[in-house]
Amino acid sequence: MKAALAQRRLRLVPPAPEPRPAPAEARGTPLSTPPPGLGHEAPIESPVRSRAITLASLPDADLVALAAEGKSAAFEVLYRRYAAFAIHLATRIHGSVRDVEDIVHDAFVSAFERLRDLHDPSAFKGWLGAIVVHAVRTRMRRAKLMNTLGIGPRGDAVDVDAVASPEASPAVRAQVAQIYALLKMVPTDDRIAWTLRSVEGHDLETVARLTECSLATVKRRIVRTQRFLDDHFVEPHPEEVSP
Repeated sequence: MKAALAQRRLRLVPPAPEPRPAPAEARGTPLSTPPPGLGHEAPIESPVRSRAITLASLPDADLVALAAEGKSAAFEVLYRRYAAFAIHLATRIHGSVRDVEDIVHDAFVSAFERLRDLHDPSAFKGWLGAIVVHAVRTRMRRAKLMNTLGIGPRGDAVDVDAVASPEASPAVRAQVAQIYALLKMVPTDDRIAWTLRSVEGHDLETVARLTECSLATVKRRIVRTQRFLDDHFVEPHPEEVSP
């Protein structure tokens, strides 16, 4: 019975049809605005084409090559292309839109500074995803440490609107809230691995790449987290979730 519940619980948070942008509060900068230093430039010539074309029509590999050469407008296109992806990923791991804008901003700045480290320019999206995961992990670990020392703010409440599908029923929303609350009690790395696998639906190999660890480590983290959820999850009563 418990095994059946565990498997059913893996898909409690269906992918949202459109990522919700985080509120521009922390930095006071609209999310559509790239990090500082990424300005506008005139259309330039693609390194693999002889005719001048607009940057927006270039594939990721060309944009990465141009940005690595100092063409900030090329990176601006990458930013606009993948900002929603980064916000969505950070929000689903974090469980709240709080600090997500800062996290994504820092991730893009880090990516811009490390472009020459990207060996496969066509893999920019996955590489950026790993940077976002690392940025979320750093922020979550820092928050846990501050809370342990009693010098940080209390943990944020789960933002169900940010992580659940708009079509989710009241029962599912109640389950989502409980699961994210329980996830705060497990180690950060375990929580991230489980969320990437069970909420985002990535395969194990992708989770390993995003978290930059071995496949065996990812499996152990996911199993530990699932066992914890199985042991502590309480099915809500119907009257607790009725509209």
